[in-house]
Amino acid sequence: MKTTTVGRYLVERLEQCGLRHVFGIPGDYVLGFCDLIVASRQLQFVGACTEAGAAFAADAYARVKGLGAICVTYCVGGLNTLNAVAGAYAEKSPIVVMSGAPGLGERARSPLLHHRVKDFNTQRLIFEKVTVAAEALEDPATAPTQIEETLRACLRQKRPVYLELPRDVVDQPCAGPGPLVADRPARDPAALAEAIEEATAMLRRARRPAVLAGVEIHRFGLQESLLELVRRSGFPVAATLLGKSVISERHPNYVGVYEGAMGRGDVRRLIEGSDCLLILGAFMTDINLGVFTARLAVARTINATSESIQIRHHQYNHVPLKEFIDGLAGRAGRFRRPRRRPRPASTARFRPQKGRRLTIRRFFARMDEFLRDDTIVIADIGDSLFGAADLTIHRRTEFLSPAYYTSMGFAVPAAAGAQLARPGLRPIVFVGDGAFQMTGQELSMSLRHGLNPIVFVLNNEGYTTERFIHEGPYNDILNWRYHRFIETLGGGWGCEVRTEGELEEALATAEGHGREPSLINVRLDRWDHSLALERLGRRLARQGGLKPGRG
Repeated sequence: MKTTTVGRYLVERLEQCGLRHVFGIPGDYVLGFCDLIVASRQLQFVGACTEAGAAFAADAYARVKGLGAICVTYCVGGLNTLNAVAGAYAEKSPIVVMSGAPGLGERARSPLLHHRVKDFNTQRLIFEKVTVAAEALEDPATAPTQIEETLRACLRQKRPVYLELPRDVVDQPCAGPGPLVADRPARDPAALAEAIEEATAMLRRARRPAVLAGVEIHRFGLQESLLELVRRSGFPVAATLLGKSVISERHPNYVGVYEGAMGRGDVRRLIEGSDCLLILGAFMTDINLGVFTARLAVARTINATSESIQIRHHQYNHVPLKEFIDGLAGRAGRFRRPRRRPRPASTARFRPQKGRRLTIRRFFARMDEFLRDDTIVIADIGDSLFGAADLTIHRRTEFLSPAYYTSMGFAVPAAAGAQLARPGLRPIVFVGDGAFQMTGQELSMSLRHGLNPIVFVLNNEGYTTERFIHEGPYNDILNWRYHRFIETLGGGWGCEVRTEGELEEALATAEGHGREPSLINVRLDRWDHSLALERLGRRLARQGGLKPGRG
Protein backbone atom coordinates (compact mmCIF):
# COMPACT_ATOMS: atom_id res chain seq x y z
CA MET A 1 0.00 0.00 0.00
CA LYS A 2 1.32 3.40 -0.98
CA THR A 3 2.14 5.68 1.94
CA THR A 4 2.97 9.35 2.19
CA THR A 5 2.59 12.15 4.75
CA VAL A 6 -0.41 14.35 5.48
CA GLY A 7 1.27 17.43 4.00
CA ARG A 8 2.48 15.64 0.89
CA TYR A 9 -0.95 14.08 0.39
CA LEU A 10 -2.52 17.54 0.25
CA VAL A 11 0.16 18.92 -2.08
CA GLU A 12 -0.24 16.00 -4.48
CA ARG A 13 -4.00 16.40 -4.61
CA LEU A 14 -3.68 20.12 -5.35
CA GLU A 15 -1.29 19.31 -8.18
CA GLN A 16 -3.73 16.75 -9.59
CA CYS A 17 -6.50 19.36 -9.48
CA GLY A 18 -4.44 21.46 -11.91
CA LEU A 19 -3.23 24.08 -9.44
CA ARG A 20 0.03 25.86 -10.28
CA HIS A 21 0.21 28.68 -7.70
CA VAL A 22 -0.52 29.04 -3.98
CA PHE A 23 -0.84 32.57 -2.58
CA GLY A 24 0.04 33.43 0.97
CA ILE A 25 2.28 34.75 3.71
CA PRO A 26 4.47 32.48 5.86
CA GLY A 27 4.28 32.15 9.62
CA ASP A 28 5.90 29.82 12.12
CA TYR A 29 2.94 27.42 12.35
CA VAL A 30 2.90 26.83 8.58
CA LEU A 31 6.57 26.96 7.56
CA GLY A 32 6.90 23.19 7.31
CA PHE A 33 3.99 23.00 4.88
CA CYS A 34 5.39 25.98 2.94
CA ASP A 35 8.55 23.91 2.40
CA LEU A 36 6.45 21.18 0.78
CA ILE A 37 4.89 23.71 -1.60
CA VAL A 38 8.33 25.04 -2.55
CA ALA A 39 9.62 21.48 -3.08
CA SER A 40 6.75 20.69 -5.43
CA ARG A 41 7.71 20.47 -9.10
CA GLN A 42 4.35 22.00 -10.07
CA LEU A 43 3.31 24.46 -7.36
CA GLN A 44 4.78 27.91 -6.82
CA PHE A 45 4.38 29.85 -3.58
CA VAL A 46 3.36 33.44 -4.42
CA GLY A 47 4.02 35.82 -1.54
CA ALA A 48 1.65 38.75 -1.00
CA CYS A 49 1.93 41.86 1.18
CA THR A 50 -1.12 40.97 3.27
CA GLU A 51 -3.20 37.86 3.80
CA ALA A 52 -6.21 39.78 2.45
CA GLY A 53 -4.26 40.52 -0.73
CA ALA A 54 -3.32 36.85 -1.04
CA ALA A 55 -6.98 35.85 -0.71
CA PHE A 56 -8.17 38.37 -3.31
CA ALA A 57 -5.47 37.11 -5.68
CA ALA A 58 -6.49 33.49 -5.07
CA ASP A 59 -10.13 34.44 -5.67
CA ALA A 60 -9.33 35.94 -9.09
CA TYR A 61 -7.08 32.97 -9.90
CA ALA A 62 -9.99 30.63 -9.11
CA ARG A 63 -12.43 32.61 -11.26
CA VAL A 64 -10.12 32.27 -14.25
CA LYS A 65 -8.61 28.82 -13.70
CA GLY A 66 -11.31 26.98 -11.73
CA LEU A 67 -9.51 26.60 -8.37
CA GLY A 68 -7.37 28.83 -6.16
CA ALA A 69 -5.47 28.31 -2.91
CA ILE A 70 -4.13 30.28 0.06
CA CYS A 71 -1.52 29.22 2.61
CA VAL A 72 -1.35 31.25 5.84
CA THR A 73 -0.51 30.92 9.49
CA TYR A 74 -2.82 30.50 12.45
CA CYS A 75 -5.41 33.19 13.38
CA VAL A 76 -3.33 36.33 12.74
CA GLY A 77 -2.98 35.10 9.17
CA GLY A 78 -6.17 33.13 8.68
CA LEU A 79 -8.50 35.68 10.20
CA ASN A 80 -6.95 38.35 7.97
CA THR A 81 -8.33 36.49 4.95
CA LEU A 82 -11.90 36.36 6.21
CA ASN A 83 -13.37 39.27 4.24
CA ALA A 84 -11.96 38.06 0.93
CA VAL A 85 -12.96 34.45 1.63
CA ALA A 86 -16.48 35.61 2.53
CA GLY A 87 -16.62 37.41 -0.84
CA ALA A 88 -15.50 34.25 -2.62
CA TYR A 89 -18.24 32.32 -0.84
CA ALA A 90 -20.87 34.91 -1.76
CA GLU A 91 -19.83 34.91 -5.43
CA LYS A 92 -19.06 31.20 -5.82
CA SER A 93 -15.31 31.21 -6.25
CA PRO A 94 -13.59 27.92 -5.25
CA ILE A 95 -10.64 28.62 -2.93
CA VAL A 96 -8.80 26.17 -0.67
CA VAL A 97 -7.77 27.99 2.51
CA MET A 98 -4.87 26.16 4.18
CA SER A 99 -3.84 27.36 7.63
CA GLY A 100 -1.09 26.18 9.90
CA ALA A 101 -1.92 25.64 13.56
CA PRO A 102 -0.14 24.90 16.85
CA GLY A 103 1.06 21.32 17.14
CA LEU A 104 -1.15 18.89 19.01
CA GLY A 105 1.72 17.96 21.35
CA GLU A 106 2.48 21.52 22.38
CA ARG A 107 -1.14 22.39 23.14
CA ALA A 108 -1.23 20.34 26.33
CA ARG A 109 2.09 21.72 27.58
CA SER A 110 1.40 25.38 26.86
CA PRO A 111 -2.25 26.37 26.29
CA LEU A 112 -1.30 30.07 26.05
CA LEU A 113 0.42 29.68 22.69
CA HIS A 114 0.79 32.80 20.59
CA HIS A 115 -1.89 33.70 18.00
CA ARG A 116 -4.50 31.73 19.93
CA VAL A 117 -7.99 33.24 20.35
CA LYS A 118 -10.23 31.69 23.00
CA ASP A 119 -10.01 27.97 22.07
CA PHE A 120 -7.79 26.02 19.69
CA ASN A 121 -10.83 25.38 17.46
CA THR A 122 -11.89 29.06 17.26
CA GLN A 123 -10.51 29.69 13.78
CA ARG A 124 -12.05 26.54 12.32
CA LEU A 125 -15.45 27.38 13.81
CA ILE A 126 -15.28 30.88 12.32
CA PHE A 127 -14.39 29.53 8.88
CA GLU A 128 -17.35 27.16 9.00
CA LYS A 129 -19.50 30.25 8.44
CA VAL A 130 -17.80 31.30 5.18
CA THR A 131 -16.94 27.93 3.61
CA VAL A 132 -18.79 24.81 2.48
CA ALA A 133 -16.43 22.55 4.42
CA ALA A 134 -13.97 23.20 7.26
CA GLU A 135 -11.73 20.48 8.68
CA ALA A 136 -8.82 20.28 11.11
CA LEU A 137 -6.39 17.53 10.05
CA GLU A 138 -5.55 16.27 13.55
CA ASP A 139 -5.49 12.51 12.92
CA PRO A 140 -3.21 11.12 10.16
CA ALA A 141 -5.50 8.10 9.82
CA THR A 142 -8.51 10.19 8.85
CA ALA A 143 -6.72 13.10 7.17
CA PRO A 144 -6.84 11.59 3.62
CA THR A 145 -10.62 11.18 3.81
CA GLN A 146 -11.02 14.71 5.17
CA ILE A 147 -8.89 16.13 2.35
CA GLU A 148 -10.80 14.18 -0.31
CA GLU A 149 -14.24 15.20 0.92
CA THR A 150 -13.23 18.83 1.41
CA LEU A 151 -11.72 19.24 -2.06
CA ARG A 152 -14.70 17.53 -3.67
CA ALA A 153 -17.05 19.92 -1.89
CA CYS A 154 -14.98 22.87 -3.12
CA LEU A 155 -15.06 21.75 -6.75
CA ARG A 156 -18.67 20.61 -6.68
CA GLN A 157 -20.16 23.71 -5.05
CA LYS A 158 -17.61 26.24 -6.41
CA ARG A 159 -17.14 27.80 -2.99
CA PRO A 160 -14.26 28.09 -0.48
CA VAL A 161 -13.18 25.33 1.89
CA TYR A 162 -10.86 25.37 4.91
CA LEU A 163 -8.14 22.92 5.97
CA GLU A 164 -6.18 23.38 9.20
CA LEU A 165 -2.81 21.64 9.59
CA PRO A 166 -1.26 21.37 13.07
CA ARG A 167 2.46 21.73 12.48
CA ASP A 168 3.36 18.38 14.09
CA VAL A 169 0.88 16.52 11.86
CA VAL A 170 2.23 17.79 8.50
CA ASP A 171 4.99 15.14 8.38
CA GLN A 172 3.00 12.32 9.97
CA PRO A 173 2.63 9.22 7.74
CA CYS A 174 -0.71 8.38 6.19
CA ALA A 175 -2.17 6.35 3.33
CA GLY A 176 -1.18 7.62 -0.11
CA PRO A 177 -3.68 9.10 -2.56
CA GLY A 178 -5.30 7.00 -5.24
CA PRO A 179 -6.50 8.27 -8.63
CA LEU A 180 -8.32 11.58 -8.57
CA VAL A 181 -12.07 10.91 -8.87
CA ALA A 182 -14.33 13.76 -9.93
CA ASP A 183 -17.44 14.27 -7.85
CA ARG A 184 -20.64 14.24 -9.86
CA PRO A 185 -23.66 16.35 -8.90
CA ALA A 186 -26.88 14.67 -7.75
CA ARG A 187 -29.01 13.74 -10.75
CA ASP A 188 -32.70 12.88 -11.06
CA PRO A 189 -33.34 11.75 -14.66
CA ALA A 190 -37.12 12.03 -14.32
CA ALA A 191 -36.89 15.59 -12.97
CA LEU A 192 -34.44 16.51 -15.75
CA ALA A 193 -36.73 15.18 -18.47
CA GLU A 194 -39.80 16.89 -17.01
CA ALA A 195 -37.98 20.21 -16.57
CA ILE A 196 -36.75 20.17 -20.18
CA GLU A 197 -40.23 19.27 -21.42
CA GLU A 198 -41.95 22.07 -19.49
CA ALA A 199 -39.31 24.64 -20.48
CA THR A 200 -39.51 23.58 -24.11
CA ALA A 201 -43.27 24.02 -24.16
CA MET A 202 -42.98 27.47 -22.65
CA LEU A 203 -40.27 28.55 -25.10
CA ARG A 204 -42.22 27.20 -28.09
CA ARG A 205 -45.12 29.50 -27.27
CA ALA A 206 -42.90 32.55 -26.79
CA ARG A 207 -42.79 35.35 -29.35
CA ARG A 208 -40.07 37.36 -27.60
CA PRO A 209 -37.79 34.81 -25.89
CA ALA A 210 -34.48 35.97 -24.42
CA VAL A 211 -31.62 34.67 -22.28
CA LEU A 212 -30.17 36.30 -19.17
CA ALA A 213 -26.85 34.61 -18.32
CA GLY A 214 -25.14 34.81 -14.95
CA VAL A 215 -21.99 34.00 -13.06
CA GLU A 216 -22.50 30.23 -12.80
CA ILE A 217 -21.87 29.98 -16.54
CA HIS A 218 -18.32 31.12 -15.65
CA ARG A 219 -17.89 29.01 -12.54
CA PHE A 220 -19.07 25.71 -14.02
CA GLY A 221 -17.41 26.19 -17.42
CA LEU A 222 -20.69 26.21 -19.34
CA GLN A 223 -19.81 28.80 -21.98
CA GLU A 224 -19.79 26.26 -24.81
CA SER A 225 -23.21 24.93 -23.77
CA LEU A 226 -24.59 28.49 -23.69
CA LEU A 227 -23.09 29.30 -27.10
CA GLU A 228 -24.59 26.17 -28.63
CA LEU A 229 -28.03 27.01 -27.27
CA VAL A 230 -27.77 30.55 -28.61
CA ARG A 231 -26.52 29.34 -32.00
CA ARG A 232 -29.36 26.87 -32.44
CA SER A 233 -32.13 29.06 -31.05
CA GLY A 234 -31.10 32.52 -32.20
CA PHE A 235 -32.15 33.94 -28.82
CA PRO A 236 -30.73 37.33 -27.77
CA VAL A 237 -28.47 37.18 -24.70
CA ALA A 238 -27.86 39.66 -21.90
CA ALA A 239 -25.56 39.17 -18.92
CA THR A 240 -25.93 40.11 -15.30
CA LEU A 241 -23.30 42.45 -13.90
CA LEU A 242 -21.62 39.63 -11.97
CA GLY A 243 -21.81 37.42 -15.06
CA LYS A 244 -20.42 39.97 -17.52
CA SER A 245 -18.26 38.36 -20.25
CA VAL A 246 -20.01 34.96 -20.15
CA ILE A 247 -19.63 35.09 -23.93
CA SER A 248 -17.76 37.41 -26.22
CA GLU A 249 -19.52 40.75 -26.24
CA ARG A 250 -18.88 40.93 -29.96
CA HIS A 251 -21.24 37.99 -30.46
CA PRO A 252 -24.09 39.04 -32.77
CA ASN A 253 -26.72 37.90 -30.25
CA TYR A 254 -25.23 39.70 -27.25
CA VAL A 255 -27.15 42.82 -26.20
CA GLY A 256 -25.39 44.05 -23.05
CA VAL A 257 -25.54 43.99 -19.26
CA TYR A 258 -28.95 43.93 -17.61
CA GLU A 259 -29.12 46.00 -14.41
CA GLY A 260 -32.77 46.92 -14.09
CA ALA A 261 -33.28 50.69 -14.20
CA MET A 262 -29.55 51.24 -13.58
CA GLY A 263 -28.57 49.93 -17.00
CA ARG A 264 -29.12 50.78 -20.64
CA GLY A 265 -32.74 51.32 -21.61
CA ASP A 266 -32.61 49.09 -24.71
CA VAL A 267 -31.30 46.12 -22.71
CA ARG A 268 -33.89 46.65 -19.97
CA ARG A 269 -36.74 46.81 -22.48
CA LEU A 270 -35.64 43.64 -24.25
CA ILE A 271 -35.23 41.58 -21.06
CA GLU A 272 -38.27 42.89 -19.20
CA GLY A 273 -40.36 42.75 -22.39
CA SER A 274 -39.56 39.08 -23.00
CA ASP A 275 -42.58 36.78 -22.75
CA CYS A 276 -40.25 33.91 -21.83
CA LEU A 277 -37.02 34.84 -20.12
CA LEU A 278 -34.52 31.99 -19.73
CA ILE A 279 -32.31 32.89 -16.77
CA LEU A 280 -29.23 30.67 -16.67
CA GLY A 281 -26.85 30.50 -13.71
CA ALA A 282 -27.66 33.95 -12.34
CA PHE A 283 -27.66 35.24 -8.76
CA MET A 284 -30.74 37.41 -8.42
CA THR A 285 -29.02 39.92 -6.13
CA ASP A 286 -29.94 43.53 -5.38
CA ILE A 287 -27.05 44.81 -7.55
CA ASN A 288 -27.83 42.44 -10.42
CA LEU A 289 -31.44 43.60 -10.20
CA GLY A 290 -30.57 47.29 -10.22
CA VAL A 291 -31.32 47.58 -6.49
CA PHE A 292 -34.73 46.01 -7.04
CA THR A 293 -35.68 48.16 -10.00
CA ALA A 294 -35.91 45.04 -12.17
CA ARG A 295 -39.30 43.93 -13.39
CA LEU A 296 -39.11 40.21 -14.05
CA ALA A 297 -42.43 38.43 -13.66
CA VAL A 298 -42.10 34.89 -12.30
CA ALA A 299 -44.89 33.72 -14.62
CA ARG A 300 -42.68 34.52 -17.63
CA THR A 301 -39.35 33.13 -16.38
CA ILE A 302 -37.38 29.91 -16.42
CA ASN A 303 -34.76 30.31 -13.70
CA ALA A 304 -32.07 27.62 -13.84
CA THR A 305 -29.11 27.45 -11.45
CA SER A 306 -26.74 24.74 -10.25
CA GLU A 307 -29.02 24.22 -7.24
CA SER A 308 -32.47 24.01 -8.79
CA ILE A 309 -34.62 24.73 -11.85
CA GLN A 310 -37.65 26.95 -11.30
CA ILE A 311 -40.14 27.23 -14.16
CA ARG A 312 -42.79 29.74 -13.26
CA HIS A 313 -43.98 28.37 -9.89
CA HIS A 314 -42.68 24.81 -10.36
CA GLN A 315 -39.32 23.73 -8.91
CA TYR A 316 -37.10 20.82 -9.96
CA ASN A 317 -34.18 19.59 -7.85
CA HIS A 318 -31.17 17.42 -8.71
CA VAL A 319 -31.12 18.67 -12.30
CA PRO A 320 -27.53 19.35 -13.50
CA LEU A 321 -27.39 22.80 -15.07
CA LYS A 322 -25.25 21.66 -18.01
CA GLU A 323 -27.63 18.84 -18.90
CA PHE A 324 -30.59 21.21 -18.72
CA ILE A 325 -28.95 23.75 -21.07
CA ASP A 326 -27.78 20.99 -23.45
CA GLY A 327 -31.27 19.51 -23.40
CA LEU A 328 -32.82 22.80 -24.43
CA ALA A 329 -30.22 23.22 -27.17
CA GLY A 330 -31.29 19.84 -28.53
CA ARG A 331 -34.89 21.05 -28.68
CA ALA A 332 -34.04 24.45 -30.18
CA GLY A 333 -35.43 23.47 -33.58
CA ARG A 334 -38.91 23.61 -32.03
CA PHE A 335 -38.55 27.21 -30.86
CA ARG A 336 -39.76 30.26 -32.75
CA ARG A 337 -36.62 32.08 -33.88
CA PRO A 338 -36.62 35.83 -33.26
CA ARG A 339 -37.32 37.76 -36.47
CA ARG A 340 -34.65 40.35 -35.81
CA ARG A 341 -31.26 40.09 -34.29
CA PRO A 342 -30.57 42.53 -31.48
CA ARG A 343 -28.73 45.64 -32.51
CA PRO A 344 -25.57 46.41 -30.56
CA ALA A 345 -25.38 49.78 -28.89
CA SER A 346 -24.08 52.26 -31.44
CA THR A 347 -20.93 54.08 -30.41
CA ALA A 348 -19.15 56.78 -32.32
CA ARG A 349 -15.39 56.53 -32.58
CA PHE A 350 -13.69 58.32 -29.73
CA ARG A 351 -11.90 61.49 -30.79
CA PRO A 352 -9.81 62.99 -28.00
CA GLN A 353 -9.89 66.71 -27.38
CA LYS A 354 -6.43 67.42 -26.05
CA GLY A 355 -7.22 70.19 -23.59
CA ARG A 356 -10.57 68.82 -22.44
CA ARG A 357 -10.82 67.86 -18.76
CA LEU A 358 -11.33 64.12 -18.28
CA THR A 359 -14.70 62.82 -17.11
CA ILE A 360 -15.74 59.31 -16.13
CA ARG A 361 -17.94 58.89 -19.18
CA ARG A 362 -15.33 60.10 -21.65
CA PHE A 363 -12.66 58.04 -19.90
CA PHE A 364 -14.55 54.77 -20.30
CA ALA A 365 -15.51 55.64 -23.87
CA ARG A 366 -11.77 55.79 -24.61
CA MET A 367 -11.10 52.61 -22.66
CA ASP A 368 -13.59 50.70 -24.79
CA GLU A 369 -11.33 51.30 -27.78
CA PHE A 370 -8.17 50.59 -25.78
CA LEU A 371 -9.09 46.99 -24.96
CA ARG A 372 -7.46 44.25 -27.03
CA ASP A 373 -7.96 40.55 -27.56
CA ASP A 374 -5.18 39.91 -25.05
CA THR A 375 -6.51 42.05 -22.18
CA ILE A 376 -8.60 41.12 -19.14
CA VAL A 377 -10.56 43.82 -17.32
CA ILE A 378 -10.58 43.84 -13.52
CA ALA A 379 -12.84 46.40 -11.90
CA ASP A 380 -13.13 47.35 -8.26
CA ILE A 381 -16.49 48.54 -7.00
CA GLY A 382 -18.13 51.95 -7.41
CA ASP A 383 -17.69 53.83 -10.66
CA SER A 384 -14.76 51.56 -11.49
CA LEU A 385 -17.43 48.88 -11.93
CA PHE A 386 -20.40 50.88 -13.16
CA GLY A 387 -18.35 52.82 -15.69
CA ALA A 388 -16.79 49.57 -16.93
CA ALA A 389 -20.11 47.72 -17.22
CA ASP A 390 -20.62 48.77 -20.85
CA LEU A 391 -17.08 48.04 -22.02
CA THR A 392 -16.96 45.55 -24.89
CA ILE A 393 -15.16 42.44 -23.66
CA HIS A 394 -13.66 40.65 -26.64
CA ARG A 395 -13.61 37.09 -25.37
CA ARG A 396 -15.20 35.24 -22.48
CA THR A 397 -14.32 35.28 -18.77
CA GLU A 398 -12.27 38.40 -19.28
CA PHE A 399 -14.10 40.70 -16.87
CA LEU A 400 -13.69 40.22 -13.12
CA SER A 401 -15.32 42.22 -10.33
CA PRO A 402 -16.86 41.61 -6.89
CA ALA A 403 -20.17 42.86 -8.27
CA TYR A 404 -22.34 41.18 -5.61
CA TYR A 405 -20.29 41.18 -2.40
CA THR A 406 -18.84 44.57 -3.46
CA SER A 407 -15.73 44.55 -1.32
CA MET A 408 -13.34 47.43 -1.91
CA GLY A 409 -9.73 46.50 -2.54
CA PHE A 410 -10.31 43.50 -4.81
CA ALA A 411 -8.87 44.72 -8.09
CA VAL A 412 -5.12 45.31 -7.55
CA PRO A 413 -4.33 41.91 -5.94
CA ALA A 414 -6.81 40.23 -8.29
CA ALA A 415 -4.74 41.43 -11.23
CA ALA A 416 -1.82 39.29 -10.06
CA GLY A 417 -4.01 36.25 -9.52
CA ALA A 418 -5.73 36.55 -12.89
CA GLN A 419 -2.51 37.01 -14.86
CA LEU A 420 -0.76 34.11 -13.14
CA ALA A 421 -3.77 31.97 -14.03
CA ARG A 422 -3.67 33.13 -17.68
CA PRO A 423 -0.24 34.57 -18.49
CA GLY A 424 -1.26 35.49 -22.03
CA LEU A 425 -3.65 38.20 -20.83
CA ARG A 426 -2.64 41.69 -19.68
CA PRO A 427 -4.81 43.04 -16.85
CA ILE A 428 -6.48 46.43 -17.31
CA VAL A 429 -7.37 47.47 -13.76
CA PHE A 430 -9.90 50.13 -12.75
CA VAL A 431 -9.76 51.02 -9.07
CA GLY A 432 -11.01 53.97 -7.06
CA ASP A 433 -8.61 55.93 -4.91
CA GLY A 434 -10.27 54.67 -1.72
CA ALA A 435 -9.97 51.04 -2.77
CA PHE A 436 -6.37 51.56 -3.89
CA GLN A 437 -5.45 52.83 -0.44
CA MET A 438 -6.62 49.49 0.97
CA THR A 439 -4.61 47.08 -1.18
CA GLY A 440 -2.52 49.12 -3.62
CA GLN A 441 0.66 47.73 -2.09
CA GLU A 442 -0.16 44.41 -3.78
CA LEU A 443 1.29 45.87 -6.98
CA SER A 444 4.44 44.51 -5.37
CA MET A 445 3.16 40.99 -6.09
CA SER A 446 2.78 41.80 -9.79
CA LEU A 447 6.22 43.42 -10.04
CA ARG A 448 7.96 40.60 -8.20
CA HIS A 449 6.52 37.95 -10.50
CA GLY A 450 7.14 39.75 -13.78
CA LEU A 451 3.52 40.74 -14.42
CA ASN A 452 2.44 43.86 -16.30
CA PRO A 453 -0.99 45.20 -15.30
CA ILE A 454 -2.03 48.71 -16.32
CA VAL A 455 -3.70 50.20 -13.24
CA PHE A 456 -5.97 53.23 -13.57
CA VAL A 457 -6.63 54.92 -10.22
CA LEU A 458 -9.87 56.89 -10.57
CA ASN A 459 -8.97 59.70 -8.21
CA ASN A 460 -11.68 62.01 -6.93
CA GLU A 461 -10.39 62.26 -3.37
CA GLY A 462 -13.00 60.14 -1.66
CA TYR A 463 -15.66 57.45 -1.57
CA THR A 464 -17.85 58.41 -4.51
CA THR A 465 -20.60 55.82 -4.05
CA GLU A 466 -21.12 56.90 -0.45
CA ARG A 467 -21.21 60.56 -1.53
CA PHE A 468 -24.20 59.81 -3.73
CA ILE A 469 -25.92 57.87 -0.97
CA HIS A 470 -25.32 60.46 1.75
CA GLU A 471 -22.67 63.15 1.82
CA GLY A 472 -20.48 63.73 4.86
CA PRO A 473 -16.87 64.52 5.75
CA TYR A 474 -16.23 60.82 6.37
CA ASN A 475 -16.35 60.32 2.59
CA ASP A 476 -13.17 62.34 2.03
CA ILE A 477 -9.69 60.78 2.00
CA LEU A 478 -6.15 62.10 1.77
CA ASN A 479 -5.12 62.69 -1.83
CA TRP A 480 -2.04 60.56 -2.44
CA ARG A 481 0.34 61.07 -5.32
CA TYR A 482 -0.63 57.68 -6.67
CA HIS A 483 1.58 57.91 -9.73
CA ARG A 484 4.61 58.28 -7.46
CA PHE A 485 3.63 55.23 -5.42
CA ILE A 486 5.08 52.87 -7.98
CA GLU A 487 8.54 54.40 -7.48
CA THR A 488 8.67 52.88 -4.00
CA LEU A 489 8.45 49.42 -5.58
CA GLY A 490 11.67 49.91 -7.52
CA GLY A 491 10.14 49.15 -10.90
CA GLY A 492 7.27 49.98 -13.20
CA TRP A 493 6.08 53.30 -14.57
CA GLY A 494 3.52 55.87 -13.43
CA CYS A 495 2.05 59.22 -14.44
CA GLU A 496 -0.78 61.64 -13.64
CA VAL A 497 -3.39 62.69 -16.20
CA ARG A 498 -6.07 65.38 -16.09
CA THR A 499 -6.98 65.89 -19.75
CA GLU A 500 -7.88 63.71 -22.72
CA GLY A 501 -4.63 64.64 -24.43
CA GLU A 502 -2.58 63.56 -21.41
CA LEU A 503 -4.50 60.29 -21.30
CA GLU A 504 -3.60 59.57 -24.92
CA GLU A 505 0.09 60.05 -24.17
CA ALA A 506 -0.16 57.88 -21.05
CA LEU A 507 -1.85 55.02 -22.90
CA ALA A 508 0.85 54.97 -25.55
CA THR A 509 3.60 54.93 -22.92
CA ALA A 510 1.91 52.24 -20.81
CA GLU A 511 1.55 49.97 -23.83
CA GLY A 512 5.28 50.37 -24.41
CA HIS A 513 6.01 49.23 -20.86
CA GLY A 514 4.99 45.70 -21.70
CA ARG A 515 7.15 43.90 -19.15
CA GLU A 516 6.26 45.76 -15.95
CA PRO A 517 3.31 47.38 -14.21
CA SER A 518 2.03 50.83 -15.12
CA LEU A 519 0.00 53.08 -12.83
CA ILE A 520 -1.99 56.03 -14.19
CA ASN A 521 -3.42 58.51 -11.70
CA VAL A 522 -6.64 59.75 -13.37
CA ARG A 523 -7.63 63.06 -11.74
CA LEU A 524 -11.39 63.61 -11.73
CA ASP A 525 -13.79 66.13 -10.26
CA ARG A 526 -15.01 64.98 -6.85
CA TRP A 527 -18.63 64.88 -8.06
CA ASP A 528 -18.00 63.40 -11.49
CA HIS A 529 -19.88 60.11 -11.88
CA SER A 530 -21.54 57.64 -14.21
CA LEU A 531 -25.29 57.70 -14.68
CA ALA A 532 -25.54 54.22 -13.19
CA LEU A 533 -23.84 55.37 -9.98
CA GLU A 534 -26.18 58.33 -9.65
CA ARG A 535 -29.21 56.04 -9.98
CA LEU A 536 -27.74 53.56 -7.51
CA GLY A 537 -26.86 56.20 -4.95
CA ARG A 538 -30.31 57.74 -5.00
CA ARG A 539 -31.98 54.34 -4.71
CA LEU A 540 -29.83 53.24 -1.77
CA ALA A 541 -30.34 56.59 -0.06
CA ARG A 542 -34.12 56.20 -0.25
CA GLN A 543 -33.92 52.67 1.13
CA GLY A 544 -31.81 53.86 4.05
CA GLY A 545 -33.98 56.88 4.76
CA LEU A 546 -31.08 59.22 3.98
CA LYS A 547 -30.76 62.42 2.03
CA PRO A 548 -28.93 61.60 -1.23
CA GLY A 549 -25.83 63.51 -2.28
CA ARG A 550 -26.09 65.97 -5.12
CA GLY A 551 -25.74 64.76 -8.71
